[in-house]
Amino acid sequence: MLDAIVERIGEENVVQVVIDNAANYKATRQLLMEKRNSLFWTPCVVYCIDLILEDFEKKLEVHQVTIAKGRRITSYIYSRTIIISMLRHFTKGRDLIRPAATWFATAYLTLRCLNDH
Repeated sequence: MLDAIVERIGEENVVQVVIDNAANYKATRQLLMEKRNSLFWTPCVVYCIDLILEDFEKKLEVHQVTIAKGRRITSYIYSRTIIISMLRHFTKGRDLIRPAATWFATAYLTLRCLNDH
């Protein structure tokens, strides 16, 4: 598919390809590089940051403990209707859980919200 897109746009018009670093994309990159060696490849920044955050959580005990406590707190709050009502009142309608593009970023954004409120 990437090759077809480069073909349609024209290799001379494609300077850079930004892709995920997952194994299937690495294999795709290798195949396309054999055919089109003038392209510049860049790993996706979001994916790289997610890997860094994953390493923090898995390898740093203070992060493991803090994220686990944050999950327990938010699980407790969001499983009780009266506490959700109080939360919405005191935070002016804001939620504690902040969905993000990646699972690990969500954990850190939620911790930030817990700290802020």
